[in-house]
Amino acid sequence: MKNLFLLIMTTAFLNGCSIVKNYSLNAFTSSKYKSVPFSEKDIPDSPDYSMDNSWAVLPLKYPKSLTKIIGKTEPNNAAVFFVYPTLLLDKEDDSWNSDIYKKQIREDVINKAVKYQASAWASSGDLYVPFYRQAHIRIFTSPYEKLGIKAWELAYSDLKKAFVYFLKHHRKNRPIIIASHSQGAIHAKKLLQEFFDGTDLQDDLVAAYLVGAQIKINDFKYLKPLESQFETGGYVSWNTYKKNRYPKKYDKWFKGGVVTNPVSWDLKLTSNKSEHLGLLYIDDEIYPQSVEVFKTDGILWTSVPKVPNSIFLSFIKSYHYADINLFWADIQKNSNDRVDAWYNKNKL
Repeated sequence: MKNLFLLIMTTAFLNGCSIVKNYSLNAFTSSKYKSVPFSEKDIPDSPDYSMDNSWAVLPLKYPKSLTKIIGKTEPNNAAVFFVYPTLLLDKEDDSWNSDIYKKQIREDVINKAVKYQASAWASSGDLYVPFYRQAHIRIFTSPYEKLGIKAWELAYSDLKKAFVYFLKHHRKNRPIIIASHSQGAIHAKKLLQEFFDGTDLQDDLVAAYLVGAQIKINDFKYLKPLESQFETGGYVSWNTYKKNRYPKKYDKWFKGGVVTNPVSWDLKLTSNKSEHLGLLYIDDEIYPQSVEVFKTDGILWTSVPKVPNSIFLSFIKSYHYADINLFWADIQKNSNDRVDAWYNKNKL
């Protein structure tokens, strides 16, 4: 019975660590989706960010699934704006954008992305997670990427409105962390381009964690990759695969992208298991010293994670679904270190 339980847990980890089931960038080209032409009349109702129900997470109103992971929190002297990954995945769903008022959509955001991803930053600042009408996963696949461009623009327009509201009503002159994954990281990149790159607000950026998407140095004029664990005012990024494995669309989706070492947070090309602070597994436990990492062009290779029934993880090559989970404790410490470093640098 115990072995069966571990098998079920590991299978869940394979399917998305309770984040994004069957989601891997290299599978896009072979997927077939039900679809319809984009229509303005079918757009779901828009969020109103002056209302609490348009936010998945606000300080002092953290959902139970989040507090289960992080425990009790106090008001913090930094603010974290988190943009979650694609959760609209059903191939039979022909909608272009998610309806944030649907119960299942809201539960997926809170119990998957917030619990297992955003939680990594919750100790470094007050956490803000807006619901947004994200684009369906088929947006990444030809021909839908062209047919659904308005769906993509709609998703970003929500996040831009949420961020403007966040700056005006929630930030309260505190330093900012931008945290994101996958679709969320692509939208977050645009937020950085519009609001931070070469502006006064860049001085208030602790760090941007643009995880699970290709980020190139020339995407920004002034923002730079962070190359030490206490550096602030820039960004980090990585895409995780099993060692010596490449995605099918490597040249288009990954090659040339910035790769941060999320264990050492510096220019080291490798880190061993003894340096790894811990991954967050499907059983809600932290497993330290579980992976070693190897940087290559556009890809962060890792060893097979050392967790219960890890043998099942050896059969897959893409760890995209676990880009954050794999380094949960490392991210937690690093984001805290960077907030402290920002305040030390900006002492009055």
